[in-house]
Amino acid sequence: MAGRNRLVLVLAAVVLALVAASAIDRGDAGKESSAGWYVTVYYTAVEAHYDDDPVPVTGCLVIDCERGDDPLGRYPEGFVQAVEAEGTGRIVSGRHAGRYLNWSHDTGFWLDNAPRDSHGRPLEPFVSAAADPNVLGAGRELRITGCGTAEDGSAIDAAVCDKLRSASWRIMDEFTPGLGGDRHIDVYLGEETGPDFTSDPMYSSLHNATLELGKP
Repeated sequence: MAGRNRLVLVLAAVVLALVAASAIDRGDAGKESSAGWYVTVYYTAVEAHYDDDPVPVTGCLVIDCERGDDPLGRYPEGFVQAVEAEGTGRIVSGRHAGRYLNWSHDTGFWLDNAPRDSHGRPLEPFVSAAADPNVLGAGRELRITGCGTAEDGSAIDAAVCDKLRSASWRIMDEFTPGLGGDRHIDVYLGEETGPDFTSDPMYSSLHNATLELGKP
């Protein structure tokens, strides 16, 4: 009997240790630490930062439209390419100055009053983030707790890492099909801050980053 009691006590201690370890991994509020993530960034292009030759753009004059063929204006080619890559750009010239040229793979170009996520909601700098919906569902909150490294193994710029880690992100957007992945998120920075923004340290990709994930 005494031997069985000791066995019960040992098993109870093991269970308590496992529970304690689980609490450390998930955090007191049920948050989960998850390593091995690839973190990319996206932004709103700004027409003023491009000076190449203008090209005509056609699309929709309103948001509730798909694959329109209305003339939307002429804009620097690099700006148009950035809008196609990032999804949104602020217009600063012509009759549509102050509005946004937005793009989606299933809609094409359209004019809008705000940069939008894939569900039509305004993007929020240092809040909005994208993931494949079968990986992280809409509304999932997260923080970047470890920046990992750049692709070549070098350290991420300290100021960039601090800024990304200080933000509280929320999955509100989705990847264009084929651009996501099992452990890949895209975080929204807001407007680009100058020409050649993709050469700015803020335009960084984090490899093997660590996330703190809120409850699903």
